[in-house]
Amino acid sequence: MSDRSALESTPSHPREPLRVVQWATGNIGMHSLRAVIEHPRLNLAGVFVHSAAKEGRDAGELCGLGPVGIKATRSLDEILSVGADCVLYMQQGVNLDDLCRLLASGTNVVTTRGEFHNPARMNADDRTRVEEACRRGKSSLHSTGSSPGFVTEALPIVLTSLQRRVDCLRIHEYADLSSRNSPELLFGLMGFGQPPNPVVNEGRAQYLCQSFGPSLEMLVKALGLSVDSFDAVGEVACAKRTTSIAAGVIEAGKVAAQRTTVRCLVAGRSLIEFTANWYCTSDLDTDWELGPTGWRLGIDGDVPMDVNIRFPVPAERWASVSPGLTAHRAVNAVPFVCAAPPGIQTTIDLPSVVADLAERSGA
Repeated sequence: MSDRSALESTPSHPREPLRVVQWATGNIGMHSLRAVIEHPRLNLAGVFVHSAAKEGRDAGELCGLGPVGIKATRSLDEILSVGADCVLYMQQGVNLDDLCRLLASGTNVVTTRGEFHNPARMNADDRTRVEEACRRGKSSLHSTGSSPGFVTEALPIVLTSLQRRVDCLRIHEYADLSSRNSPELLFGLMGFGQPPNPVVNEGRAQYLCQSFGPSLEMLVKALGLSVDSFDAVGEVACAKRTTSIAAGVIEAGKVAAQRTTVRCLVAGRSLIEFTANWYCTSDLDTDWELGPTGWRLGIDGDVPMDVNIRFPVPAERWASVSPGLTAHRAVNAVPFVCAAPPGIQTTIDLPSVVADLAERSGA
């Protein structure tokens, strides 16, 4: 076998292009759709949309490219009829009936939904349904993304490969939201610009514990350990003075920054900690250390580490770049999930996901 043939026989370089359906075309899904169309070894087989306004439109035109001859549909039966190798499932919320029909038909699924990061933490009945659908269709399901996902699983697994003792691994996520023009999200859903409220802080802490806990537990499992329990705490800082951001105005004394920490307790100590630092200004009434948008990972162990990841992107380009943080890892995972055994596949079950950067014209 030639070197080229050997390369093309790996999961990231399949011998034949894989046929992929993009399921939902929101902010992340639209970015994913474009990546599939431009991918050297993926062929777009279909697009599922929820909006009547998008139904029937060409997939390429939907995502700002030229026509590709694939029309968007709202029919699950139409999607099933194309016999795709994989569906990139990126809708808000999970329709378990649809998902199980896809899997039972023999279609693999990669999703950016977080419900499947850790099968052990799933509702028992839901897990049984999904696993039975995978068994019937000989298909696989994998959940991934940037956070949770890459920064809570894939990257820490690589960093801990240099350790023989880990006393504590801390993951800090920083998000400067001052340039995000989303008033409903920031002021409505997230509660910026509101008076401090301990009840809201507790609710946010428990929500993030449910969102990130299963992923963090997978990391603990990858290290050969078991989580005893989780705890989570939320706190806020307020603006020192009235501040204008892209989404509106935050008055002095109102919430301008949120810090929430989720901890995995192992053998009586905090082994893994994830802290979300989300802020609209750094001019706060509390002295918090806030980095630019990105991540910081620190390891206390026999090989101490301090790793910073920053995104050198100007504010005016961030909206066009940031969806790739979630979409691209899912797209890159498609060949590995298609090559995996049937069932729910976690980050520690799959090989390392590697990007295929070949030019489409040379595929």
